[in-house]
Amino acid sequence: MTPTSRTLAAVASLALLPACGIESDRSTTANLVVNPTAHFSTWSEPVNLGSTINTTFNEQGPTLSNDELSLYFGSDRPGGIGGFDVWVSQRACKDCAWEAPLDLGPAVNTASDETGPGLSVDGHLLFFRSTRPGGAGLGDVFLSKRANPKDDFGWGVPVALGPGVNTAAAEAGAEFLQSAEDGAANLYFNRAPPGGTADLYYAAITRDGETLGPAVLISELSDPIATDQGPTLRSDGREVFFFSTRPGGLGGADLWTSTRRSVHDPWTPPMNVGAPLNSPAAEQQPSLSSGGLTLLFASSRGGGFGGTDIWMSTRARGAQ
Repeated sequence: MTPTSRTLAAVASLALLPACGIESDRSTTANLVVNPTAHFSTWSEPVNLGSTINTTFNEQGPTLSNDELSLYFGSDRPGGIGGFDVWVSQRACKDCAWEAPLDLGPAVNTASDETGPGLSVDGHLLFFRSTRPGGAGLGDVFLSKRANPKDDFGWGVPVALGPGVNTAAAEAGAEFLQSAEDGAANLYFNRAPPGGTADLYYAAITRDGETLGPAVLISELSDPIATDQGPTLRSDGREVFFFSTRPGGLGGADLWTSTRRSVHDPWTPPMNVGAPLNSPAAEQQPSLSSGGLTLLFASSRGGGFGGTDIWMSTRARGAQ
């Protein structure tokens, strides 16, 4: 299995719309219901996160903490415990430079592959994919918990999620939507049967990460032939990004997006996000910040340091 398929798992300032009275507020609300992205600008030209984060090895599966002061990602760089490990970089403020990444250590990582980290909004839960012994299939989603959401090295012993998520297939790319869907907590992820292509699923889980039933295929986002992986959702649950090998892309794998009017409605037909986010190279494992203004993803495009690098694009609120 190639490194780019193992988990196929930064900041813009907020420009608020000026308040123009009751009629303006009603118009804004109505437009957002019809088009959930109506008041965002287009995405900026992606920027490589630089040599502090990226190396000649593979960096992928990025995710930001809710305060955007910690960046988690998977890498097979030297200094880890296994093939791929989960690493974290910290910074003192949103405009500060990222510090040298540190391996999360044996509390999370093993001699097997760990990658594709996903943090809960409250910072207490860390989901990631692992091929360690004791799983149900080709790769499973594990969960680690911490009491202090600011302690990046306070993670407890990981536990594999239940059969509602993990099966004899390969599960990865976990994204925990904690509270947008009428108080429900759903885990979004991808699943690929042995010898088959990956599709997107969601499963109801408790706020502590316990599975509540079998996962449900998201049919409107899953191509029957192509591979669809790495879902990441805006915190209101009405916009999703993922990567796919379906026809209509610019490279081997591209970033795609879809929206829905509300969390009760089906997703619209996915659209390729196009340039500048996509390129003739492979773009994968997108991760949307909790505010929806920063998009991180892995790419093997030119201008990087080798393998897959982590890139960042931003957008602003206020576009009409």
